[in-house]
Amino acid sequence: MVDRIEHIEEVETPTNMASTSAVHEVTTATPTLSTLVARVIWYVAGVLVALLIVRFMLALLGANPGNGFANFIYSVSHPFVAPFFGLFSYDQRLGVGRFEIYTLIAMVVYALVAWALARLVTIGQSDRGTHYTHHATRA
Repeated sequence: MVDRIEHIEEVETPTNMASTSAVHEVTTATPTLSTLVARVIWYVAGVLVALLIVRFMLALLGANPGNGFANFIYSVSHPFVAPFFGLFSYDQRLGVGRFEIYTLIAMVVYALVAWALARLVTIGQSDRGTHYTHHATRA
């Protein structure tokens, strides 16, 4: 995974004002290992929070748990919201519209955990965790 930045500049030569020469500059930005780990952490957290958002919307709209899609979302997301059931009154009535505050709290907690882990693996990095190399050639 390399980010590449190219810049081409035309420069007039001092001996002959009619001719030009091109300078081709390439700057390559390569993320460090800890930056890649942080990106993976954010990706996993994003997928998890998206799953919880879908669960929240299905519960809010009273989706039928007999439906295959709704049942899949409820089943997959259950282990992630289960630790938060005891915070507020938990009622396992599926198929009835309800506001799942524990799902919202789970989203916030998992986002904060992802932020903390991403900051932890990138601690002490300068230049935002990217190594730059610069090459210039005249054409």
